[in-house]
Amino acid sequence: MSTKSTNLQSRNLWTSAEHVTNYLERANSIPHRSEGEATLLEVIPAKTKRVLDLGTGDGRLLALVKAHLAAGGNHGAESVAADFSPTMLEAVRKRFAGDASVKIIAHDLDRPLPALGMFDAVVSSFAIHHVTHSRKRQVYAEIYALLNAGGVFCNLEHVASPTQRLHEEFLDRMGITAEEEDASNKLLNMETQLKWLREIGFVDVDCLWKWRELALMVGRR
Repeated sequence: MSTKSTNLQSRNLWTSAEHVTNYLERANSIPHRSEGEATLLEVIPAKTKRVLDLGTGDGRLLALVKAHLAAGGNHGAESVAADFSPTMLEAVRKRFAGDASVKIIAHDLDRPLPALGMFDAVVSSFAIHHVTHSRKRQVYAEIYALLNAGGVFCNLEHVASPTQRLHEEFLDRMGITAEEEDASNKLLNMETQLKWLREIGFVDVDCLWKWRELALMVGRR
């Protein structure tokens, strides 16, 4: 639950290069993030041929997925990295410069996902919580439609705490105040999102890792 007003929550600070740069500078210091990422990699199919990363940021998660697949002998997987921030897109282009297996596109998650073909894995990291709740559910349904049979959707996400007290404890452990909280956040409880995934048709839906407001939600087609 955010302490911000509804009006403030409607803002999207990610259009600001300064906001994006500040996030990238502290991205590696998010507590327990590497634990969630490691758990995510465990469920990526070893024979994955195509990966979609929604809200790719600077490509951090996609780079981990590609390295994980390569370590298992899968060097031929193609990837699509999508983000709407020019600053993020510049960063991800630098990360994958010269890597022809990665296609980078500009896309705002507020809009329907474009026709990108089918994927064996769709991943996202701390991105979908920036869209409205109704749009979250639509994004999940659009992801389902893009997955091959047996494909997996992994959403390492920022979710709402059950109580205000737990939310305040989360902020404290993140080292930020309520005033410093991202006004772009539109946090939703994990249980509702897992229910949506099941209703859409995903199977084996579960939360495979969670630390306070950070959770890994997974489902297969």
